[in-house]
Amino acid sequence: MKHKVGKTISIYWKYASRHKPLFFFIFIASSIAAALNSIIPLYLKRLLDLIAGSEISDEIYKSALWILAFMAIFEIGRWAFNRMASFSEIRFLARTIAEISVGNFSYLHKHSLSFFTNNFSGSLVKKMNYFTRALEMIVDSLCWSLVPLFVNMSIIISVLFWRNWLLGLGVLLWMILFYTITFFFSRWKYKYDVIANEAISKTTGFLADTITNSANVKLFNGYKREVGQYSALHEDLRKKNLFAWNMEEFFNSITSFMMIALEVGLFFMAVILWRQGIFTAGDFVMIQAYVIMLIMQGWHFGRTIRHLYRAFSDSEEMTEILLKEHQITNHPRAKKLKVDKGGIELNKVSFNYKKTRKIFDHFDLNIDPGEKVALIGPSGAGKTTIVKLLLRNYDISGGSILIDGQDIAKCTLESLWRAISLVPQDPILFHRTLMENIRYGRPSASDKEVIEASKKAHCHEFISELSEGYDTYVGERGIKLSGGERQRVAIARAILRNSPILVLDEATSSLDSQSEIYIQDALDKLMKDKTVIVIAHRLSTIKKMDRIIFIDEGKIQEDGTHDELSRKKNGHYAHLWELQAGGFIE
Repeated sequence: MKHKVGKTISIYWKYASRHKPLFFFIFIASSIAAALNSIIPLYLKRLLDLIAGSEISDEIYKSALWILAFMAIFEIGRWAFNRMASFSEIRFLARTIAEISVGNFSYLHKHSLSFFTNNFSGSLVKKMNYFTRALEMIVDSLCWSLVPLFVNMSIIISVLFWRNWLLGLGVLLWMILFYTITFFFSRWKYKYDVIANEAISKTTGFLADTITNSANVKLFNGYKREVGQYSALHEDLRKKNLFAWNMEEFFNSITSFMMIALEVGLFFMAVILWRQGIFTAGDFVMIQAYVIMLIMQGWHFGRTIRHLYRAFSDSEEMTEILLKEHQITNHPRAKKLKVDKGGIELNKVSFNYKKTRKIFDHFDLNIDPGEKVALIGPSGAGKTTIVKLLLRNYDISGGSILIDGQDIAKCTLESLWRAISLVPQDPILFHRTLMENIRYGRPSASDKEVIEASKKAHCHEFISELSEGYDTYVGERGIKLSGGERQRVAIARAILRNSPILVLDEATSSLDSQSEIYIQDALDKLMKDKTVIVIAHRLSTIKKMDRIIFIDEGKIQEDGTHDELSRKKNGHYAHLWELQAGGFIE
C-alpha cells in the first residue's frame, strides 16, 4: 500500500510542481490564518482579566478597546489569509486537474487494443474521474485540516506549557495518543476502502455494459437476469460498505469519548490551578477556546486521515493504469513510414494470443504494390488477425512485417496508421455529427470534400433526408443509424482519408443488394491505384480480386484467382463457391 501511495503522490507532484509558487502560497496563507486563529484566545484572556480584575475607568475602557482592536486586526487578517488560500487553491486545482485529466487521457489512449478489450469503458471513466477527484480531496485535506492542525497544535501546546508545564504535558500526551490511534486505524481501514472501491468498479462496469446492450436485454428477455446480477453486485457492495462504515462509527465513538475526557480533564486541572492562585478567569476562557479548537481539530483530523486514505484508494486503480507500461510502443529510433508503392510482406510471422492460443507459426504472405487480395476462410482461421498485426494492434512474437521494405515495428505508429484506411465489419461511430464522423478520416477536409466523399459512398442520399442533414448527431456508437448506414459512413470516411493501403473487413456485409451495387462501384474507384486487402465471406464480392487466398489453421491452403480456384477439384474455395448462390450461403 505504501508503495502505491508513494507512486500516486509522485504522479500528482509531477503536475503540481508546474505551479510551485501557487502551490506553496496556498499552505503559507493557510498557516498564517491558522496561527492568527490560535493567537486570538490570548487577547480574549487579556480582555477578560482586564475587565474582571479592575474597576471601571476611562483608562481600563481604553485598554479594553485597544485589545478589541488587536483582536479585530487578527480576525480580519485570519479572514484575509483564508480567502487568499481559498482563491489560490481554486486556481491551482482548476489548472492542475485539467492538466492531469489531459495527461491521463493521453496515456490511456496509448494503451493497446487488448487493454481496452479487457476493461469496461464505464469502469475506465470512473477511474479517470475518481483520480482527479482524489487530488481535490488531498489538497483540501492538507490546506484546511493538516496544515492548520500542525500550526494550531504547536501554538496551543506552547501556550499551555507557558501557563503550566503539567497542563501542557497532559495535552501533549493526549494528542500523541489520539493522533496515533487515529492514524493506525485509518491505515488499517484503507485495505477495506480499496476492497469497497473494487466492488464499485465492478458495479459501474456492469452498469455500463448492460446499458450499452439494452437492446439485447429486451430481445433476449434478459431483464430479470440483469436485475438479479446487478442486485447481487450491489448486495456485495452493501456488505463491504456496511462493514467499513460500522468500523468508522465504532472509531468515532472511541474518539468522541476521548474528547470528552480531554475537556473534563483540562477544566479539572484548571480548577486546581485556580485554587492555587495560578489561573485567572481569563485562563478559563482561553482554555475553553483551546478545548473547542482541540476537539474540532481532533475530530477533523480523524475524518481527514480517513478521507486521505479514501482518496488514495480512489486513485489507486488509475495509478495502476498509469504505471502499466504501454504494450505497443514506438521503437526508440522509429522513423516515419514512407509508402510509395504499398507492397506488403509477412516474413515467417509467429503470433500467439496470450501466449497460449497459437495463430501463426512462421507464416509467409507477399502482396505486390497495387494488388487486390481477398482473404477468406473459416472463422478463427487468422484473417482478421493479419489485419490487426498489420496495424500493430498486437506485436508479433517472431518474424517481420514489411511495407515497401520497411519494418513496421521500427516505424512510428502514427505514420503506419496514416498509411492504412480500415473499413471494419461493424463500424463504431462517435456520438458526434455526421459531418464530424466522416471528417475524422481527414480533419483538414473541407465541407465540400466531405460531401463529395459521401456521394461516392452513397450515404449523401440518406443524410440529405435527415432534418438536420450533416449536423445530425448519430448517438452513442452510431446507434441512431442502421448497420448499412453506419457502414456507408465508414466507407465515406475511408474515401476521404485516401490512404495508399486499404483494408475492407466485411465492408458490405450490412448492405442490402441495391446498396451493395452502389458501394461496389464506389469501392472500385476507391481501390484504384491502391494495395487492397479484403476480408469477406460473401464470395460474390471478391470475384474481381487479383488474388484470393484461403487461410485455415493459420496457414495458406490455396492461393489464386477466382477462375483458378473455382475450377480446382476438391478445393476449399471451389467447395465454398458451390455452397453459395448469388453470394449468399445456402
